[in-house]
Amino acid sequence: MHVALVKPRKQQTVRYPAVVLWRTANSIAVRAAWSRGTVDLGYLRFEPGDSLIEYFYSDRWFNVFAIYGAGGHHKGWYCNVTRPAFLTADEVISEDLELDLFVTPDRATLLRLDVDEFEACGFAQHEPMTYRAAYAALSELEALAHDGRAPFDALCAPSQSR
Repeated sequence: MHVALVKPRKQQTVRYPAVVLWRTANSIAVRAAWSRGTVDLGYLRFEPGDSLIEYFYSDRWFNVFAIYGAGGHHKGWYCNVTRPAFLTADEVISEDLELDLFVTPDRATLLRLDVDEFEACGFAQHEPMTYRAAYAALSELEALAHDGRAPFDALCAPSQSR
């Protein structure tokens, strides 16, 4: 299985291997290893040895990554507002809309990220349906996290399936 994270506005595609943990008709959870160098975002640090449990949906406008350190400790959830994912037997394709949410491991802090970047994309003027869907997805993510509903409910150890 491969995951392709597409960022059309930045003309980037990040592609990496992942292991399927489970799948339904409209969703999939995969495990992937952080294979890049250290990236310090201030509120979260991605490091070599980190493991991610990634949730993608073909009927929702977001994906969610549960991040675990090399020792297995949970670092939090990084959520991307996206168009609904395209799921095939051997690939996940997810188009990032530049609007993100970070949720701390205890779910006490939810940080909206890159709002200015999203607004600069001009969706409000050129794709108003996408604009509304993106903010609805962000609100849905916040409600799920606040209430501790999937995928923010039970933690999945990096080496286990759910």
